Amino acid sequence: MEPDIPALRRRPDALLLDFGGVVFQTRKLPEGRDAVALHLRETLLRAGHDVPAPVLRASLDAGLAALKDWKNAAGRRRTPRELTHREIWIDFIASDLPEPVRETLAGSAGTLLADMSTLISEHRVRPGVRDLLHAARALGVRTGIVSNAHAGRAHRTLLREAGLEDRIDVQVYSDEVGIRKPHPEMIGLAARALGTVPERCWYVGDTQDRDVVAGRRAGVAAAILTRHHHTDTPPYPVRESADAVYDTPEGLVDPLWRSVPEEGVHHVPVLPRPAATEAGEDADPVRVVAPRTADATRPLGLRPEDRLLDHHPGAPGALLLDQGGVIALSKATPDVQRDFAASLARRLDRAGYATTTEAVLSLVRAGRERYRAWKAEHDEDGPIPEITPRAFWHDMVGRDLPERARAFLQAESAQLTLEYADSKSLARMRSGVREVLDFCAERAIPVAIVSNTVCGRAVREELDRFGIAHLIGAHVYSDELGHRKPDPTTARTALAALDVDPSRAWFVGDKPWRDTAAARRAGVGTAVIVRGGSASDERIHAALTGDDPLVRPDHVIDEIGDLLGLWAAEPAPLVP
Repeated sequence: MEPDIPALRRRPDALLLDFGGVVFQTRKLPEGRDAVALHLRETLLRAGHDVPAPVLRASLDAGLAALKDWKNAAGRRRTPRELTHREIWIDFIASDLPEPVRETLAGSAGTLLADMSTLISEHRVRPGVRDLLHAARALGVRTGIVSNAHAGRAHRTLLREAGLEDRIDVQVYSDEVGIRKPHPEMIGLAARALGTVPERCWYVGDTQDRDVVAGRRAGVAAAILTRHHHTDTPPYPVRESADAVYDTPEGLVDPLWRSVPEEGVHHVPVLPRPAATEAGEDADPVRVVAPRTADATRPLGLRPEDRLLDHHPGAPGALLLDQGGVIALSKATPDVQRDFAASLARRLDRAGYATTTEAVLSLVRAGRERYRAWKAEHDEDGPIPEITPRAFWHDMVGRDLPERARAFLQAESAQLTLEYADSKSLARMRSGVREVLDFCAERAIPVAIVSNTVCGRAVREELDRFGIAHLIGAHVYSDELGHRKPDPTTARTALAALDVDPSRAWFVGDKPWRDTAAARRAGVGTAVIVRGGSASDERIHAALTGDDPLVRPDHVIDEIGDLLGLWAAEPAPLVP
């Protein structure tokens, strides 16, 4: 008979689980780091940087070793913050590589970290996890993930692929909320999002220095360990101890079923207890689609020695493109927006905050208006910051909601931003885009996207749907960089990634007051505006004929394909 553990007698309001070591068993793949090095090489080739895979592997090994040391040191801090995706690449993995290489990798930081997660490690659902989540749902115990992660998006994908996403009521990842365990607010945020407090939660982790300490600092009802790689070998002595330790999550299933609600009445579960999991059900690793590699029939990338070969007389040294209005034109999709609102309403209800689709739609519209007002407050003559997903959802969309709902929006802000971006509109690629990008690929002219956007991840997925992602060398998105056009930091970052003389670069946008201004401030040699985007013909005409050289483009074109005509010769600037 199992020993009676006092901390597990009372049924919790919420069961909070770590990801690796609790929900998933991880195993390092023998060739994983070599696969990452090859993936990084392909990414860099698209920007014109030919870095041998062994060089990248050496930097990867050094960076991951330094990251491990940093994580151990952070475990001793009272309230550690999480590194940003860009910091991980610039200060750790790529810190010893040339600036253009660092900036190219940092421009795709979040995507590359997500790719690394499944290239380096195999993930299997741990024994007992499905039974534990079934018991929680049957007993009315809400569930959450609370995990230190450099790629929360990868964890979300693994949960979805394993069929566990709908059994989890909220997910809190350190890279998405900006702090990491043992910061007690990781647990506090999850508890509030589920309508309770840490004192009424069980927290299950696999490490003493991060999980048990975080649980004790937060004041959880029970701190529980399931053994994994480093459970019994913390990096330094830890004063705190767990209330219970199990070899796998299977050990916690019966204690949860036997737990008694606070009022002292032992309810018979509404749902039947599931039969024991068949042997081998969780034996196979969760499969996630591997990162796409370049088509062997297309140019893999640009080599420095290829640049400027066979250029047309007026062709650029590099091409910087805005996304919305230049690469793509979008049409609002109210029905999809309503579907997004309905999905969010269901999730809020599952987490304990009842609402409706119409109420969520109103909240999102109000948040969008507050965001526009926030942008208008910033002087465009100085640095122009971008708002974070956490601030948008917690402070703007959720401003007037109870704290439990605001906490849920904050915890899920990264995922909500992606879904919101996908729901806003349906995009189609503008005519001539593919021809221009093929022209650049054939002549080794590097291309970067420089875009103000609520979600750079959504833009990347759009480029992939259009079939042109492999033709883009560098990515600069305002939500990832933290700056918005016309701040020249945006264009300068792209120029640094492509390692090009600004005077030989071309920047194509659709808004003179943002795109042309950013290009001018960054020293870009040629600024082009394409009609048909967000700016009216009247505003474009005013910029072209006005007295302000900062917003005056060198050329105005009707379609992006008209660039090919400009590059065939060196014509005078177009006039309206």
